[in-house]
Amino acid sequence: MCPLERSYSKSYTHSFMEHELWLTALFNNNLAGAGNFFLELVKQPAQERPWANFVTMELLVAVLLMLLAAVAKSQLSVEKPGGLQHTLEVLHEFLDGQAAENIAHHREKYMAFFGTVFLFILLSNLIGLIPGMESPTMFHYVPAGCGLATFAYYHLQGIREHGPWKYFKTFFGPMPAAAVLMFPIEVISHLARPLSLTIRLYANMYAGEMVTVVFLGMVPLAIPAIFMGLHFFVGFIQAYVFTLLAMIYVGGAVSHEH
Repeated sequence: MCPLERSYSKSYTHSFMEHELWLTALFNNNLAGAGNFFLELVKQPAQERPWANFVTMELLVAVLLMLLAAVAKSQLSVEKPGGLQHTLEVLHEFLDGQAAENIAHHREKYMAFFGTVFLFILLSNLIGLIPGMESPTMFHYVPAGCGLATFAYYHLQGIREHGPWKYFKTFFGPMPAAAVLMFPIEVISHLARPLSLTIRLYANMYAGEMVTVVFLGMVPLAIPAIFMGLHFFVGFIQAYVFTLLAMIYVGGAVSHEH
């Protein structure tokens, strides 16, 4: 790549990452005080425009999910289920089937978490296909938050299932003679999980968003449409993989067989 091409690539990427979405501008113009309040809670300095794109996109996704739940609840019917109810039932059956393969007992207790994680990540991945929007999962903060939430959730469920001491003993392995070796391996393995979840989701969504935006600006619409379809497919797969790994981690934490 020649120096001019490198310069263009860097400037394009910078402008792509730094531009302010219309929703973010709306927040910054009208709710800057609230944004700085939250920054102060986490010991960060106040800013003139405190709201970032990924934060406003996250909030939008959360609001859309709450509206979806409200509409679905208002339309629930045993005799005449609508299209939305059918879609959500198919999704629930799909996730329940995956959970049944990875969690031996009482998987229904964890379905609310799995469903929320899947829908949040899926909508976060796909909202970037809408003009004027960005996928919040293309910023590493959001995948990291999802990874840490999953990390905390499966440990909490393991503690609730076994009790603190019995769950802690699982880190030493089944054989006392190997406990000194197994404990650091288990600790490193568990600490690597949120990092793995974060990098996988972030890298795939960032790459997909960049490819789609670059081709939209360079070639006719027909060519970017192919990459938009690929982006949709990758967004769904990444939501599925993240949720499946969450199921595996919860299944391992609550299992009695080990």
